[in-house]
Amino acid sequence: MKKNTEIRNQLFNTISGLTDEQLNKHPEEGRWSIIQVMDHLYLMERAITKGITDTLAADVRNKAADKPIHLAVNRSMKVEAPAYLEPSSEFITLESITEKLAQSREMLSEVTKHAEEEDLENKSFPHPIFSNLSLKQWIPFVGIHELRHIEQIEELKAKL
Repeated sequence: MKKNTEIRNQLFNTISGLTDEQLNKHPEEGRWSIIQVMDHLYLMERAITKGITDTLAADVRNKAADKPIHLAVNRSMKVEAPAYLEPSSEFITLESITEKLAQSREMLSEVTKHAEEEDLENKSFPHPIFSNLSLKQWIPFVGIHELRHIEQIEELKAKL
């Protein structure tokens, strides 16, 4: 979780100084705004936390081999977000998204803090690209996914 915290700090450093209007602006037709990217990150972290929680509660072990999740930062391969991870098109303030991201991070931290190492290693659930990921790999995947989108935010900032 320490690395995830460092990456989250990097995310907020990336948007530092931008106004709510800039964060909600669509610099290109058909692309998400910066705030929508951040809303997507919130939805993703919440979905991963739910997946970990549900998998921990299930009485099923499904060990998964380690996958090269570090490749998720490669943005040359476009991945379409499923509908449940699509961000809101509403105007969202930085204060609001900051609170939402703090809530999702707190939920993830609580779940992982109380999980048994053996369960994290021996239980898994599917990822759309990597197939089954162990719960142990899902935790750092949250940060890796954010790194991918920090790069996207940098591109969007350059077009503001």
